[in-house]
Amino acid sequence: MMQTQKQQTTDQQHPPTAGVQNSGSLSFNGSVTTSSGDEEISKSALSTFRAKEEEIERKKMEVRDKVQLLLGRVEEESKRLAMIREELEALADPMRKEVAQVRKKIDAVNKELKPLGHTVQKKEREYREALDLFNEKNKEKVQLLNKLVELVSESERLRMVKLEELSRSIDSMH
Repeated sequence: MMQTQKQQTTDQQHPPTAGVQNSGSLSFNGSVTTSSGDEEISKSALSTFRAKEEEIERKKMEVRDKVQLLLGRVEEESKRLAMIREELEALADPMRKEVAQVRKKIDAVNKELKPLGHTVQKKEREYREALDLFNEKNKEKVQLLNKLVELVSESERLRMVKLEELSRSIDSMH
């Protein structure tokens, strides 16, 4: 914009004349003769040319100003659209941050649960093995107790038999 104003100022101080200033006729011997009619036509053409150049420059500036104005509007609309897009994204998931935090916590708990699950499985396996061993030993104990009861019963029976024999033997002595 600034450069255009400088160019316009320079154009006004030194308008382009493109060889129209020195309009004259050349005679056969090479001398230049200028007639007042030709000079007036040159001045008229020059002023018309200058007027057209100024109008072109003025229209060029108007178009440039309109383009700048439209670019400003486009920029504003772009910003507005960006804000609307952000609001739309926020509207799609207003609890996005909270949801993300909860998801992170869930992931952390899942990471903690995995080794705990392995530990639980290991402990359950150990528990089942210990329970099986306990039940096996308990059965063995019951069998041993039954055997003990049998042995004690047999021992008592044998002792009773022996006592009876001794008692008979004592009775026979009398």
